Amino acid sequence: MTCDESERDPKAAQQAEMLSNRISKNLRVLRRAFGREDVTCKRVYDHDIPEIPLVIDSIVDESGVAYLHLAEYARPHDRSPDEHNDWLDTLTGAAAETLGVTEEYTFLKRRERKRSTAQYERFSRAGEVPVAPIVVEAGRRFELNLSDYLDTGLFLDHRTTRALVAARCSGKRVLNLYAYTGSFSVYAVTAGATHVTTVDWSNTYLEWATRNFTLNGKDPSARAHRFIRMDAMTWLEGADADDRFDVIIVDPPTFSNRTDRDTFDVQRDHELLVTLCLDRLAHQGIIMFSTNFRRFKPGAVLSDFREISTETVPPDFRDRKIHRAFVGGAW
Repeated sequence: MTCDESERDPKAAQQAEMLSNRISKNLRVLRRAFGREDVTCKRVYDHDIPEIPLVIDSIVDESGVAYLHLAEYARPHDRSPDEHNDWLDTLTGAAAETLGVTEEYTFLKRRERKRSTAQYERFSRAGEVPVAPIVVEAGRRFELNLSDYLDTGLFLDHRTTRALVAARCSGKRVLNLYAYTGSFSVYAVTAGATHVTTVDWSNTYLEWATRNFTLNGKDPSARAHRFIRMDAMTWLEGADADDRFDVIIVDPPTFSNRTDRDTFDVQRDHELLVTLCLDRLAHQGIIMFSTNFRRFKPGAVLSDFREISTETVPPDFRDRKIHRAFVGGAW
């Protein structure tokens, strides 16, 4: 930060120092939490300080290049638009300097409090090449996109959940609904699943999922696997009665209008969704249902499920309510 910046907004300078100190402290704590585990994509700041409503992820690709991905959660403040931009620049610069990341590899996004499909919409970057590093998680390779979308392509809060599910996939038929870029599918197939069906409404994300398969030495066009572009509930309703799965993963959005129905609302629709999944579950099969909706109230269909949320939130997430996870069947 320059002297001019400090003099222009001393409060921003103070907060930048607070942010830098907190990131450094978090990194020391995480080194102990992860021990010998090599975690190259981790949350290093999780809105720890109320007046700094950011979440910050440190990302190191497979070649060792460091990136920084920040998201601002919109909150009321008394700064003008220009003052707010300067404030963001100051804090972003402090985070990047603390983590040793250059401006070229620093990406800031803004999350609004509204129901939308923003995470699925491409930012306007006509003619620009996406910044798409390849990262490694638990020996699996994934393509991220840091420049073009609100989310990167890999939900870090489900790092532990992916491992728990994968441990139960060897020799199994697996169904991954609302699959996004197919990270659960990759974990399943690399853990020895004999068949993986991957369902998502978006062609963009299904294509991304196939690239993730290829990155891990798996042939997405093999007859053993399917990538289906369809609304998950519509697909479940029309699935062959004999099409059964030993492991079902269902991680729907909180709200979406990207369906062939009117809308999807996880609170309103989860009971029908889970019921349809149970209809597709094989004897002694298992199902994992999760949601990021903070005010979620489990319906009767989940009464026989066990909540494992405390087991699945990774140690780098200060927000222990980042998601809720439930397991059912023979889990």
